[in-house]
Amino acid sequence: MMGSFSICALAQAGSTNSQNATPPSSSDRIGASAVWQPPQDFVTKAQLTCGKGAGPASFAECFMNQIAAAGAPAAAVSFTRMLFQQSDGQVGIMTAFKDFGVVDAAQVLYPLRANDNYGLLLVNGEPKILDVDNLQKLDRGPMEANPLYKSMKQTYPQTDIWPGDRSRSMPWPQVEALPGGGTEFIVGYPLINGCHACRRVGAARFAWDFDASGKFLGTKFVSMPAPPRHQRSEPPPLPSPSSQP
Repeated sequence: MMGSFSICALAQAGSTNSQNATPPSSSDRIGASAVWQPPQDFVTKAQLTCGKGAGPASFAECFMNQIAAAGAPAAAVSFTRMLFQQSDGQVGIMTAFKDFGVVDAAQVLYPLRANDNYGLLLVNGEPKILDVDNLQKLDRGPMEANPLYKSMKQTYPQTDIWPGDRSRSMPWPQVEALPGGGTEFIVGYPLINGCHACRRVGAARFAWDFDASGKFLGTKFVSMPAPPRHQRSEPPPLPSPSSQP
């Protein structure tokens, strides 16, 4: 497994004089111009190149240089570098973008991860980038007090919330309007009993709320869909009269 690379967080700057305080300017906004679909053999070639010539400390930098060398647009390279600086040193490539207004969403491929190679970010708000799978930001209390969750924990004691699968062709969250012009993004998460490959026993939905200016307000537990019930098998058909003794 290729590990994450540590880096100091990049200080963010910027303000707005607008009464409805939208993010600074269109030129500063993350957008669809940062989307890049890497060639199928890109990751293998980049890892081979960087594995030969770069030490552990510079592997991520080498990998990002390979993104530019492979023909990614300048906006895509800039996004990857910005994400690297504002995350815990993760290399990510934006593969899809969805405009939702003040705050938008971006699907990201993390080629150096061993698991969960895709992520979903909420971008262009305050802060500029939020990873919906940063589980530390989830308000877990109401979920843990939910009777269904408590029952699940009794049956499956190691049940916990895990990052979701964001690799789908339509990974976007459900979006709702909030009073006062804010926006709510509703995101689903699996509940898994133990390890990454262990049994999935349920799901939970959380909202990520922003005010009208795009400022992040926090998360809240929305719901926990009931797990599907096992269907009863159909009874065997009765024998036809001709087959009875």
